[in-house]
Amino acid sequence: MSVKFNVVERGNPSNRTAPKKFYPSIQSSGRVTTRQMAEMAAQRSTLSTMDMMAAIESFLAIIPEQLANGNIVELGEFGNFWLKTSSEGAETAEAVRATQITSILPRFNPGKEFKHVLDGIEYVKGVLVTNTPPEG
Repeated sequence: MSVKFNVVERGNPSNRTAPKKFYPSIQSSGRVTTRQMAEMAAQRSTLSTMDMMAAIESFLAIIPEQLANGNIVELGEFGNFWLKTSSEGAETAEAVRATQITSILPRFNPGKEFKHVLDGIEYVKGVLVTNTPPEG
């Protein structure tokens, strides 16, 4: 398995006068739809593509529901989903209110098997991408 990356030039947002540096940035190879995933999964099981589509769609509906109920969703060796919030602080514990929560985002922590697959990725260098407009 290989993943392509581009070279991207970026400035330091906390020090605009600092020289820009170059960083690797993952380049997408494309997208995989739910239907394509269902077809791949159906080839590995006794379920038809349509049965697998129904199972995946149901599963994908359950995960956000469980997160909204305050649960951590454990998916075995695949990993865990949970919710992370950003919030404003208060001077005392008694002054803390739900209205201080400014954003909430789902987070994912990969499991051992997931990490093992990621450890096997080979990286292939792509092109240089700059933020400088072309001259002329």
